[in-house]
Amino acid sequence: DTGVIRANADNVFHADPARLLRAPRLAAQLQFTIDEKTESQIRRDAGLVSRVAPERVRDELMRLLSFPGAADSVRWLDRAGLLSQVLPELDEARGVTQPKEHHWDVFNHLVEAVGHVDEILAHLTGKQLTADKFVTSMVPTFEGIQEYFQEEIGDGHTRLTYLKLTALLHDVAKPATKTVEPSGRMRFLGHHTMGEEMAGEIMRRLRFSRRGVRLVTQMIRNHLRPAQMAAKGELPTGRAIYRYYRDVPDGAVDTLYLNMADFLAARGPTMTEEDWRDHCELMDHILTKGRQQSAPETLPKIITGHDIMEALSLQPGPEVGRLLGLAHEAQANGEINSIDEALDLVRSLV
Repeated sequence: DTGVIRANADNVFHADPARLLRAPRLAAQLQFTIDEKTESQIRRDAGLVSRVAPERVRDELMRLLSFPGAADSVRWLDRAGLLSQVLPELDEARGVTQPKEHHWDVFNHLVEAVGHVDEILAHLTGKQLTADKFVTSMVPTFEGIQEYFQEEIGDGHTRLTYLKLTALLHDVAKPATKTVEPSGRMRFLGHHTMGEEMAGEIMRRLRFSRRGVRLVTQMIRNHLRPAQMAAKGELPTGRAIYRYYRDVPDGAVDTLYLNMADFLAARGPTMTEEDWRDHCELMDHILTKGRQQSAPETLPKIITGHDIMEALSLQPGPEVGRLLGLAHEAQANGEINSIDEALDLVRSLV
């Protein structure tokens, strides 16, 4: 019968273990189902994935994530015992409880976050998922968003697919960093920096390109930052936004969408329309302001390191670089527009 994937012999996965991952990827791609007997065979033979070339594992995983409904595909991999083979680090996240602001344990939070990336960017693929209208209607957007997320980053995979991979890994270090204080307060101090390291190791094991690794690790390191740039209820300053874009050169925009998916996954069904609107307004502000501020390399050069050394009688060194960086920051914020204003500024900073 049509629309069903089934193994035609008992030893198909021994003959070519890559079929273990190709079957669920094809199911996602063609929107087919895998019959029960074949699913049992896959569960039985899941350990054979260790024989598949890492590049092949990487590509099948990324292709599976690239299709709409990626969270369901990840749950299928998990049921079939394949997720533990491909990303054993996620096993630690099972059943790891989180503070009351979080609806799910860490493992389910990660899978839900993947689903929310699909939800908030569903219009990109033209595949409207059964998304909450109130969720999708408030998501900030920008001119060229479709081209932006369809850009190939490395290994033939797009920004959108890398964003889903990042969602799946963004809290991978929470189990290792969890502490509970006598008051019962849970903390995950440093989970973003340790997560950056763990994700880098996972991706190098699966032979991801350097550019892909850089994008994902930058996003994980900074995934909390968009919501921490200003006091609650306030909007971040131009300077804070400039520094954010400077510190996340590869994925500042992507990280805003990761943060939105993370926020939705944290609240789960308890999300209110008001909280979501506030969060989206904050992300929209960072997105719009950041895109208005010219990146340093596109600003006209009003001052150079040489100008600073001459005016202040300084020797070449880190201090010159520091002052030049602060001048660029002030220029991006529209605070200075000429060399005289720039020199006045750096003199005041020495």
